[in-house]
Amino acid sequence: MIEIRGLYKKYGKNEVLKGVDLAIEEKKIVAVLGPNGSGKTTFIKSILGMVLPSKGDIIMEGKSIKKEWKYRNNIDYLPQIANFPNNLTVKELINMIKDLRQKKSADDGALVELFKLEPFLNKKLGNLSGGTKQKVNILLTFMFDSPIIILDEPTSGLDPISLIRLKELIDTEKKKGKTIIITSHIMNFVEEVADEIVFLLEGKIYFKGSISELKEKTNQPDFEHAIASILTQSYA
Repeated sequence: MIEIRGLYKKYGKNEVLKGVDLAIEEKKIVAVLGPNGSGKTTFIKSILGMVLPSKGDIIMEGKSIKKEWKYRNNIDYLPQIANFPNNLTVKELINMIKDLRQKKSADDGALVELFKLEPFLNKKLGNLSGGTKQKVNILLTFMFDSPIIILDEPTSGLDPISLIRLKELIDTEKKKGKTIIITSHIMNFVEEVADEIVFLLEGKIYFKGSISELKEKTNQPDFEHAIASILTQSYA
């Protein structure tokens, strides 16, 4: 379980997170949603240790992550924008990441096959389309067997077939007992894969629960209208 306790983050006078308390249970897919500026990215980067909170704590496996780094070996992270070195080939990049994480066994072959990346292995990353780069991004994330996976806008640039394969991959990892945290603006995707929704609004948790509970809370017939209802109220 990941426990977030009283998390605050300020950048100068701008308070981005305002006392976030959250427990993310094991073996669940949790979607962290919210409008731009709600604190999603800061929240995710705090878990990853890329942002140091102004106040509060994050607990993993019963231990605080303050001044720790080894816990990151248990997390696989897909960034929203993958800035790959343009002069490397796909194969060189895969091998480089394997070298950086020598203590983790990697299964890239199955993912190369799943996303049909074989024809691109010897092509330079700078010459690839955005969609193909995103497939490489997904491969690098899922090729290590870590118990926690964080996916920041994973559907970006994917064609319909690759999107189906991504959803199948996420389902497979969930069945292995993984804890998966997702951010996405694609509500249909979230509705299909998420067990639980955490909606951030102005640095605070506005809602935590299932999609059916969110629809009941907002008195809306479907998920998209439920999210639209929250946003309409916040901008009113």
